[in-house]
Formats: sequence, structure tokens, C-alpha cells
Amino acid sequence: MTKARLLEALDRAATEGDRMQLWLRDDDAVEPTPALDRLLALTKAYSVQVTLAVIPEDTGTSLSERLADEPHAWVAVHGWSHRNYAPAGEKKQELGRHRPAETVLGELRAGFAKLSRLHGSRFRPMLVPPWNRINDDLLPSLSSIGFTSLSVFGKERSSSPIHLLNTHLDVMDWHGTRGGRPAEVLFGELADWIVRGDRPLVIGVLTHHLVHDETVWSFLEELFEATSRHPGCIWTEPAAVR
Repeated sequence: MTKARLLEALDRAATEGDRMQLWLRDDDAVEPTPALDRLLALTKAYSVQVTLAVIPEDTGTSLSERLADEPHAWVAVHGWSHRNYAPAGEKKQELGRHRPAETVLGELRAGFAKLSRLHGSRFRPMLVPPWNRINDDLLPSLSSIGFTSLSVFGKERSSSPIHLLNTHLDVMDWHGTRGGRPAEVLFGELADWIVRGDRPLVIGVLTHHLVHDETVWSFLEELFEATSRHPGCIWTEPAAVR
């Protein structure tokens, strides 16, 4: 029933001459794995663009070689090490106030340079902070590194020193089962984002291929099947967002 709500919202958009932009961000890629293969095969089958948030510290040529024949896959910078520097009792952060800003920005500069070198034209100058958290004081300095956009989770704030391209729908139940959230809930939330008056320019779906269970894989296939050829929406990637 909830999937029907999503389709109704997309049908209405198509009738009105509108086309929702959707984008897929998948976090924590480092190297080729069976789970990454499955994600790439699934997105390729439905012509869905996927942006991989890659952790720079431990990645290398094995990932860039794996992606060389995947024209629908793009690479963004996922911090540097995905290491938590917050003390016990605080929410996890790599890019918080727990270290000097010069140190954090130096790591981001190194990550930007490394992924740009490894991935060439598929590299996108987007920063995806681990755990979707970053010290606001760092934001004005990101453009000097070369970043043109920032992606966290939730509704974009009204003002920012850097372009925001967030994700809005997380497929994982991090605080409960740590598996996939029910498909009917996800379809409903996506429909809600589409019909709201202050909807984002682009609605982002957030995945983590390394921890997906069959609930997630099944939802993604159903979602892509319903949307990939629907005239009311298009799956896009960061460089195509206007």
C-alpha cells in the first residue's frame, strides 16, 4: 500500500511536467568485496547512478581498477580514516572539535588528493563526513581544498558556506536490529519527502553495502524497479545536480 503512495506521488509529478531527482550515496567503500559487486550489479541493471563515499586511508588501486568498467559509479571523499576521536559518551566523530583544525583539514586535503589521483574522471569533489557529522568551523575552509559540496543526512540547512547535497532516507535500522528497515516504512518516507512543500532539490537515499541484509537488497531492487524508468523521476549523480 505504501509503495502505491510513492507511485502516486511520482505519477502526479509526471502529469504536472515535474521530474523528481533522486540520488544514491553508499558509504564506507575501501576495496572490492562481494557486497560491492552486488551493489554495482544491481545499480547497473537498473541504470541507477551510485556515488561511493570512499575512505581514503586504506584504499588503493584495487578499488580504482574494479570501478574502471563501471560508468555509473562515482567516488566521493569519506573523511580520511573513519576513525572516531570523540570521547566515550559523545556521538562518534572524525571531523569534530577534538583535534586541531589544521590536522583535520590536512587529512582531508590528503584524502582529496589521493582519491582524485586514483579515480580521475569518476572522482567528485564532495565531502561525506563519517557518521554524517562535521565541525561547522571547518566548512569555510573546504573550498580551499577543492571541495564543491558537502553531504550529510537530513534536510539541508537554509544557509551554508558550501553547497549541500544531503541524503534523506537511510535504509538501515542502526538503533534497533542493525539490519534493513521495513520496505513499507521506507517507501512511505520517500513518498513523504516527494510531496512535502519544502522538499529538497534532490532526494538522497543512503546505503552501506558492507552491512546490508536481504531486507535491504530486496528493498533496493523493488525501489529501482519502480523508479528507474518512471517518467516522474530520474536517478542522478552530484555533478549533474543543478
